Amino acid sequence: MAKKAKRKLEEEEEPAFRFPDFDERKFLAHEYEQSIATALAIALALLFAVVSWGLDRAGAPSALAPALGFLGVLAAPFVVRAARPRSGEYTKGDWAWLFLTTFFGWLGLWFLLLNLVPV
Repeated sequence: MAKKAKRKLEEEEEPAFRFPDFDERKFLAHEYEQSIATALAIALALLFAVVSWGLDRAGAPSALAPALGFLGVLAAPFVVRAARPRSGEYTKGDWAWLFLTTFFGWLGLWFLLLNLVPV
């Protein structure tokens, strides 16, 4: 009788958790791709900041510089997608990181340029 109960307990036990195998090569390739995409996002942010500052410096209407800068930030994911062939592997979090980096980079650099070089 005890043997049957012991077998039942063994059958009901869940299999032990096993961590999945870590693919170091795939991880490093993804991180390398993300670092290049982040550098591209920062370069785009710098470009948009200089364009926004140039529009402010040229005396364009006050709403034009932030509007064009923000449109550039919205277009940045499409530029990254066109420039990086492996962008199909990016997760939603990767895209959010690139968008936020471009947005806050543009905003911060634009404000910095406005304060460093008076209009």
